[in-house]
Amino acid sequence: MSALDALDERQREAASVLRGPVAVLAGAGTGKTRVITHRIAHGVDTGAYSPSRVMAVTFTAKAAGELRGRLRALGVEGVAARTFHSAALAQLNFFWPTIAGDTAPAIVDNKVRLLGQAADGLRLRLSTATLRDVAAEIEWRKVSMLSIDRYAEQNRPISGIRLEQLVDLQRAYEALKDERRQLDFEDVLLACAGMLEAEPRVARAVHEQYRHFTVDEYQDVSPLQNRLLELWLGDRRDLCVVGDASQTIYSFAGAQQRFLLEFERRYPDATVVRLETNYRSRAPILAAANALMRGRPGALDLVPARDDFSAEPPTLTVFDTETEEAEGVAAAIAARIAGGTSPSDIAVLYRAHAQSAVLQQALAAQGVATTVLGGTRFFDMPEVRQAVLALRGAAVAPTDLGFLPAVRDVLRGLGLTDEPPAAGGAQRDGWEARRAILRLAEEAPEGTTLRSFADALMARAKDQHEPTLRTVTLSTLHAAKGLEWPHVHVVGWAEGALPISYATSFEQIDEERRLAYVGITRAARTLSLSWARSAGRGERAPSRFLAEIGTTGRGTGILREVPPRAMSGVRRG
Repeated sequence: MSALDALDERQREAASVLRGPVAVLAGAGTGKTRVITHRIAHGVDTGAYSPSRVMAVTFTAKAAGELRGRLRALGVEGVAARTFHSAALAQLNFFWPTIAGDTAPAIVDNKVRLLGQAADGLRLRLSTATLRDVAAEIEWRKVSMLSIDRYAEQNRPISGIRLEQLVDLQRAYEALKDERRQLDFEDVLLACAGMLEAEPRVARAVHEQYRHFTVDEYQDVSPLQNRLLELWLGDRRDLCVVGDASQTIYSFAGAQQRFLLEFERRYPDATVVRLETNYRSRAPILAAANALMRGRPGALDLVPARDDFSAEPPTLTVFDTETEEAEGVAAAIAARIAGGTSPSDIAVLYRAHAQSAVLQQALAAQGVATTVLGGTRFFDMPEVRQAVLALRGAAVAPTDLGFLPAVRDVLRGLGLTDEPPAAGGAQRDGWEARRAILRLAEEAPEGTTLRSFADALMARAKDQHEPTLRTVTLSTLHAAKGLEWPHVHVVGWAEGALPISYATSFEQIDEERRLAYVGITRAARTLSLSWARSAGRGERAPSRFLAEIGTTGRGTGILREVPPRAMSGVRRG
């Protein structure tokens, strides 16, 4: 069976072009990861690629782990699927001793702490929040490839510190770091790029090692990352970039969608393939997404993979207060769960972390357990670490129990009960984690042993392949990118919340629109939008983005207005 057999026509077109330059403009839910992995597998199957000479670059370690896992399932081993930072750090550690005659500098483990020490040296009294903002500015400056002097010309004010103090603090931070022979996260990319530019033998070695490059989420590359990519490529052209300009939501961290939008200008002979068939969302949800992005640079026109004329239109509900909004959303979710939907099929998305507390409280009052994305990773939870160690220990000891009873016995010994604790709090979180491990054991193939199961858990931890918890997911719009759920609520569609209050320029508002687009396209079956007229003592207006999508009340819109009391009357399933 060919690696191209499981692809649709456009996906097959993208995966069959094995020589670059290639740009795959992949809309939300159109199967970009499938295209990336099947393209690499097709290249290996046909002999065009040697796995060890392929580098697939991602933006997160989790995405890199998913790529490796999917490639393994296609029978491909040995491809370097890495983040920009991990690839650069590996090269730095390998070549530094040869070039400098010493080991590479250590990596700063806490930028904010080091900044605090630099501030003390300047006798600056700064809050932790201000130091975090300064750290973010240092990161932005470096990935934007600006010197401190050039940065000062940008005049980017930070609350709690004057510009001249900010400049002095950055200089003191760099001096302290050099004195301690340390590099920060961004220095790794800068040092790797500098090494490739200054040392021809290093560049030759890297060019010999890696011949074919694929870059996922190319709309999110910064000038520094793009420069490093150019140095990895040298004068070669075997580059495939995959991205969606409508999902550029990290401009604050240095991402510049222009590298994707201008790809054809830089490579006039590039093969460009547009993936617009969406396999995730129903037609009314895609209609809302398309309406929001219509006319924007690089916007794709998403079409559903199947016609579903019975699909529910996205709904819009207006509440008087944020507390009532949270309670209304919680009641609707509880009703859906009572109708047979798994909690893990439901997500509530919001613009800022501060919005999560009232939602957690309202859902706990309904007896609904939640998981907040961006918290502790599953395999870093103490309960999970304890369980994996206990399972590995039990694998060594003789037992008369079969595999599944033995796993159940270990987890019961660690506190897993038949009935869950009350929703909300650490005890329920621990119970959900242990129950997820038990479900993995229940789904394990026949012949699995305690030892192989414990090893499989360790492999999942390495690839950050986390199991699904049977909880409702709460997440910021940023953290939800790349994920999907059958049923999605996006709250806070009010001016000052979405778009957020500090977004004032055209570019900032456009980024907020893209965030809203990301939220909408996370939904597969149902999408519920809501906002509250008041927040604290202030009155709010509806988000301008709602007018762009439109409501059925105006005759031509897409959103169906639902009163608060009717919100919990959701369809079953």
